[in-house]
Amino acid sequence: MSDLRTLRTNTGEMQVSGATLADVAKIAGVSPITVSRALNQPHLVRPNTVAKVQAAVQQTGYVKNMMAGALASNRSRLVSLVLPTISTPIFADMVQAASDHLTAAGYQVMLGLSSYEAWREEVLVETILSRRPDGVILTGSLHTDSTRRRLQAAQVPVVEAWDLTPSPIDMMVGFSHEEVGHAIAQHLLEQGYKRIAILAVEDPRAARRNQGLQAGLAKHGVQVAAVQMMPLPSTFALGRDGLSLLLERCADVDAVVCSSDTLAHGVLTEAIARGLSVPGQLAVVGFGDLNFAARTYPPLSTVRVDGANIGRVAAQAILDRLDGKAVAGLTDTGFQFIQRGST
Repeated sequence: MSDLRTLRTNTGEMQVSGATLADVAKIAGVSPITVSRALNQPHLVRPNTVAKVQAAVQQTGYVKNMMAGALASNRSRLVSLVLPTISTPIFADMVQAASDHLTAAGYQVMLGLSSYEAWREEVLVETILSRRPDGVILTGSLHTDSTRRRLQAAQVPVVEAWDLTPSPIDMMVGFSHEEVGHAIAQHLLEQGYKRIAILAVEDPRAARRNQGLQAGLAKHGVQVAAVQMMPLPSTFALGRDGLSLLLERCADVDAVVCSSDTLAHGVLTEAIARGLSVPGQLAVVGFGDLNFAARTYPPLSTVRVDGANIGRVAAQAILDRLDGKAVAGLTDTGFQFIQRGST
């Protein structure tokens, strides 16, 4: 290794600083092109050769130059995923599934957070596009005009997930929030509830579910008894506080529809603390079917959305488009109302 750039560690071991592909090739005893194939197309190289190359990579600390590969192939191997927040677990399944699916295809996910702010998303998208991603997955369909123009001009596959709209930027994978509201309204009316209140955070998708709920109730001559809005993000404490505020304004509500299971869990706890029978005196509905929803007391009625499926379908839509395949503009992944003990 006398011709390599080296430094000595405090353990006496030699490490290569700024190692190149040629450095790895010398140590592995193969040609640089074999190293390249072993790293990028290992299925084309003998397993023992791949092992030698991987050992040389570990010894030298070599890191592949992805920019060089991107220039040669016109691919960055990056797909950006923009979320409103990571403080709520409802998006976690989508992120994990999309990341797993893309990683298996040789892509890496670059995550950005918009904090439910359209202007933050606009800044994020501008920065993301400057990195030349091969595709972009957004959460929702509400964007600034500038964001839409930039994404349409970027000429990369774009998926808007977790929503449905007749005018997507490119492709859309999700479900109708208005239909979720209609389903909740139908269930509560069938159960005989009439004094129905809404407890929600300032989330535009929750607002659309609430619109669907109110429209569904109005078809049967029922109006929402009260609406209590809370600041983002959804927390257990906001659920307890929110029910207290609702009951101060409208003591005779017989059902509360929450914009998340987290809020609903707080409502259940506050109701029990006040000696209210659930669902006898107060029914509670959540959204998301989070991992605790079936284990609250009583078990929480909620809306199940398959976030993992949304992530997989969105990721595959990006991959298919990159491969030149035809992809549906709209994919409805649906939802399911889960009736449990709280209603």
